[in-house]
Amino acid sequence: MRALTDAPAVGGESATDPAGWNAELALGYRRVADRTVLAHRWHRGPLRVQKALYPEGQAICHTVILHPPAGVAGGDRLDVDVEVGDAAHAVLCTPGATKWYRAQGRSASQRVRIRLDGTARLDWLPQENILFDGSRPRIRFELDAAAGARAIGWEVCVLGRHWSGECWRSGDLRMNTRILRDGRALWIEEAGLPADSPLRDSPLGLAGFEVFGTLWAVGGRLDAALAEACADGLPFDDALRAGISWLPDGGRSQREGGALLMRVLGRQIEPVRELLVAMWTRLREPVLGVPARPLRLWAT
Repeated sequence: MRALTDAPAVGGESATDPAGWNAELALGYRRVADRTVLAHRWHRGPLRVQKALYPEGQAICHTVILHPPAGVAGGDRLDVDVEVGDAAHAVLCTPGATKWYRAQGRSASQRVRIRLDGTARLDWLPQENILFDGSRPRIRFELDAAAGARAIGWEVCVLGRHWSGECWRSGDLRMNTRILRDGRALWIEEAGLPADSPLRDSPLGLAGFEVFGTLWAVGGRLDAALAEACADGLPFDDALRAGISWLPDGGRSQREGGALLMRVLGRQIEPVRELLVAMWTRLREPVLGVPARPLRLWAT
């Protein structure tokens, strides 16, 4: 699948800039008896994790990824690699929005690569990306889940700093998302959006909305009936719009499995965030097998 193709694909531009600030983080989760542990942790540069937390009990390990500079400037590169072992369950989130600063003509990049082994489970729940005027983010995300693994996650972008009256008038955004099952594609999307693109106002693009996001879910009891039930009652008005698609796994059963996608457009981040959390709450038990428990960070 390909969308918003006014700009070249993400893969066509090198993410390396010797003048930027490079940071790397590698995390490995393992199941030990009845506990998920953060068994491997390595970093270089300004990427960290807080200590492992267990608000849902020992089986589910919560980790907060920190980027102390609080924003990404032109030339910066962030790389995150995560592996969740068989039967382990990890919840990863961020404490605040990722701010993409004015780039002075240089791009900045974030690459996240996650591998789920065996029957691993994952909640990937970062807060939104905020694009300052003049920013040029390159955002890459790849999830490769084993046949028995399950996951729910999302990505959200806000075009401009609305609270300060700043619009995103210059720069460009490129995104590459890959959801794989044992190395085989379930969903691949490349998106390129210059700030002056007519797709921002086109009904075939963002239809004038400044906030957009995608929630995805893989594994568990996903099927067309669940997708239809989740789609029932979704908003579609001048303030908030959403729709759901179910992508069956062509290599397995055509009746269940695959991936579920929810697309959201909004005028403000708060309603978009609330809708994403509501859908995560609804899907977590059928997909991950455990009831939803809102993160404490969301209340701060």
